[in-house]
Amino acid sequence: MDTANPLTIAKERLAEGARIPVEIVADDAAVIGRFAEDLLAEYAAAKGRGRDKVVFILPVGPVGQYEMVADRCNAEGISLADLVVINMDEYLTADGRGWIAADDPLSFRRHMDAHFYGRLRPDLAPPLEQRHFPNPRDVAATPRLIARHGGTDVCFGGIGITGHVAFNDPPEPGEACSPEAFAALPTRVVTLSRETRLINSITTSRGNVERIPALAVTVGMQEILQSRKVRIYMNRFWQSAIVRKILHGPVTASVPASLLQGHADVRFVVADFVAELPEPQLR
Repeated sequence: MDTANPLTIAKERLAEGARIPVEIVADDAAVIGRFAEDLLAEYAAAKGRGRDKVVFILPVGPVGQYEMVADRCNAEGISLADLVVINMDEYLTADGRGWIAADDPLSFRRHMDAHFYGRLRPDLAPPLEQRHFPNPRDVAATPRLIARHGGTDVCFGGIGITGHVAFNDPPEPGEACSPEAFAALPTRVVTLSRETRLINSITTSRGNVERIPALAVTVGMQEILQSRKVRIYMNRFWQSAIVRKILHGPVTASVPASLLQGHADVRFVVADFVAELPEPQLR
């Protein structure tokens, strides 16, 4: 296997020699279904270990899992009243001082309300005070909340085109940053990379890059790496290259998720088409 060039590693050998366990599942639906199953299983496991409150860091993308979780909870009477949800990130206004409007179609707060909290039976849902988004006016509130509840049980997430987890984009070209320094970055306000704004415009606004905010607030690599478990789900066709760099490339701030190679309990679930070789194809 040519680990000198991770982009040439065949699908059949994607998991071979990787420091991060990776499971390849059939398709997008299988990825989303596994995410929903894992969320409920990890919640039950944490409660079984005697956790008073279960703390999850949760993303908005991938999408589709929260409807499945809510519907199952409603059907089976599963209460999530002890769940503390820390959402990974949110887009900000142009001045960086506040979240974008809650009725903006791009708002992650809107998505969580519509597809998760508002879909759950009220008696089964996490209380309002246990639903947290990083606040650009008080970024330290997020690590304080985590510490108050004894740490994060599981950080769930996806991976961005730059290899980011949450909105922890890599340093700009020519900007030096050691893996150790990048791993220590806390919750903060960030300027999104050109690549992240472009790919997000493709997935959310039909290529309208100008519609994607330039600023966001995000949990840091520090909070992610300090989580007891990390679970990553990949269901975008454009993740074929970056998943290989994360699994088989060096640990570097240039590929932020490569820092997960040093985590004690991390797993990837990827769709079969993500595992395909990232070879050129004119369309």
